[in-house]
Amino acid sequence: MSYDANVFRRAVQRLAEERTQREELQRRRQEEIFKKIPRAAEIDRQLRRTIIELIRSALSRGSDPVAALQTVRDKNLGLQAEQAELLAAHGYPIDALNSRPACPRCGDTGWVGSEMCRCLEALCAQEQIKELSKLLDLGGQTFDLFSLDYYSDQPWTGETVPPRENMEFIRDVCWSYAERFGVFPVKNLFLTGSPGLGKTFLSACIARVVSEKGHSVVYDTAVQIFNTFEAQKFSRDAEDTQQAQKETHQYLRCDLLILDDLGSEMTTPFVQSALYTLINTRLTAGRHTVISSNLSMDEVRRRYAGQVASRLEGEYRPLCFYGEDVRQLRKLAPV
Repeated sequence: MSYDANVFRRAVQRLAEERTQREELQRRRQEEIFKKIPRAAEIDRQLRRTIIELIRSALSRGSDPVAALQTVRDKNLGLQAEQAELLAAHGYPIDALNSRPACPRCGDTGWVGSEMCRCLEALCAQEQIKELSKLLDLGGQTFDLFSLDYYSDQPWTGETVPPRENMEFIRDVCWSYAERFGVFPVKNLFLTGSPGLGKTFLSACIARVVSEKGHSVVYDTAVQIFNTFEAQKFSRDAEDTQQAQKETHQYLRCDLLILDDLGSEMTTPFVQSALYTLINTRLTAGRHTVISSNLSMDEVRRRYAGQVASRLEGEYRPLCFYGEDVRQLRKLAPV
């Protein structure tokens, strides 16, 4: 999984901060216990000394190291038993002085060998959702809150099924796509239809679920994405160019890219080229993309180069939204 550098940095920082907080809490607990139970402090010092005795016994010459080691172990077990009894007598758990990592799998390092641990992946997902929330109201956009009430159950001109039945199907496809991300038979979705029908809402729902599953997700508008590609190529400011390179890298490399409002950008030759690069690179790498647009597929064919339209038609599952403008209906609904 390829996370944005800022997302990854914040997740690693949180992991370190949480580890430090746990260590500080454990230190304070030990101080409290040793103050109340001086004998427990003395046992702790003796247990530490037994480690040195074990090493010396193992390295000693001219004596039976096995017998010496057993003697030290027996002494150690006796001290541990006494300490446990003292802790229990004073109302503490018998392991109150033991430091244990929150994640036993990685020992709170975030890594198991060269593989990122699930605990660090979870933090990356949380930080990624925060990043997405700057553009999307992810707090209120979930599949459970997607309502079909504003979609008519009456026949719609030119369509074979009513808007409500159509939207129920689209919602279920989007839910399955997000819940089974990576194994769902369709890798790419093209959400098409007039404004105000729920394309951005369902895109946000997909982004939330896929992020929570630990995958890297980038959401951005077509205008911003192509502006970033343009800045990478033409900006004369070194810092702006470097930032644009990082962002375009994420557009190309993230597990899921959600490109919102395709068709709102100025369709210049450069934009045509950048769009083809974006779509083709992600298809070649087998990465997933969701595109939403007010354009129909016929309008896409007229507006974009044949290579772009061909890939959208051949590699994306179109989901066609139709019905009355939901945003307007909500505004008119009684409070």
